Amino acid sequence: MGPLHGIRILDLSRILAGPTCTQLLGDLGAEVIKIENPNGGDDTRSWGPPFVTGKDGAPTDLSAYFLCANRNKLSVAVDISTPEGQGTVRAIAAQSDIVIENFKPGGLAKYGLDAATLCAADPALIYCSISGYGQTGPNAHKPGYDLMAQGYGGIMSLTGEPDGEPMKVGVGIADVMCGMYASVGILAALRHRDQTGAGQHIDLALVDSQVAWLINEGTSYLATGKAPVRRGNGHPNIAPYQVFETADGHVIVAVGNDGQFKRFCGFLRLEALPADPCFATNSARLENRAALIAALTPAIAALSTAQMIAGLEGCGVPVGPVQTVDQVFGSDQVAARDMAVTINSDAAESGKVDLIGNPLKFSATPVDYRRPPPTLGQDTADVLARLKIKP
Repeated sequence: MGPLHGIRILDLSRILAGPTCTQLLGDLGAEVIKIENPNGGDDTRSWGPPFVTGKDGAPTDLSAYFLCANRNKLSVAVDISTPEGQGTVRAIAAQSDIVIENFKPGGLAKYGLDAATLCAADPALIYCSISGYGQTGPNAHKPGYDLMAQGYGGIMSLTGEPDGEPMKVGVGIADVMCGMYASVGILAALRHRDQTGAGQHIDLALVDSQVAWLINEGTSYLATGKAPVRRGNGHPNIAPYQVFETADGHVIVAVGNDGQFKRFCGFLRLEALPADPCFATNSARLENRAALIAALTPAIAALSTAQMIAGLEGCGVPVGPVQTVDQVFGSDQVAARDMAVTINSDAAESGKVDLIGNPLKFSATPVDYRRPPPTLGQDTADVLARLKIKP
């Protein structure tokens, strides 16, 4: 049994931020009841191809996108726009520990499913609201999407080539990080409830979480008043710490201190660089970054990626490959860490679905892959019967 066994979550979220949170909590043992509109369900069910192929050889409503954030959940199809549907959801909420939703602020009040209503009915309830800009502020009424959060929150201004256009991160990282913060907040609220018996409302914004993970670039601006700029793969505070082209591909070099820089240059037979005051310290290397990279580039380009990795590992300088996704999932490291898992699925033609594993490794309460991502509404009858709720 996972550490959250016995905790029930009413999941009114969809797309990615909320589902990321509830999948994580489900992996930790919580029962997650995912409420979906009978007409199509979670939007991401249609975000394909690819889709899982069903027993009849036709695509199911399990898109690869939906698979990424919806295992260990029960799908209950309910139309919350009807009085009957609202009553059903309120009845489930009355038997739940946590409610999570990502409607626009105020959007659930007309259904009687907002935080004020449900928390008044059950003061021990933990209610987590995820929205684009939060429940307050001048932008609270605006819709929130990952791309907009990345743009508004500043990360796109830091991502991409120096002379290129602002660039989003390759995956929905603003959504994912918001889901991570939601998980932390919910666990803290559970701890508070265990101590006091009182629930609370958690207000979480995509943009707030995006701003929070500006981390060192954000604090550099706050310390200096100078807005950071795009540097491609270069690090703002360390050099050389970036991707270099090799004779047959690319390699990541991460020189973290002056000793490593000396060994790095020794491997490249550029012993004069560490003795040059322009490059002797990290501060000097940052000030003379362009000249440094110009000196290193041809030496690295003459070697293969394998030569660079073997050579720098041999002298204790951090180095690594730039892998494609197929190389990632084909690696012995991913296999050893169970970061690709297979779960039995009655909906799939093959009888199984392949998913990304949970990175948490517990010594006493391991994560549990109990259920594959569900088809729309597959658990409606069972859940309502078990909770003694009339449909």
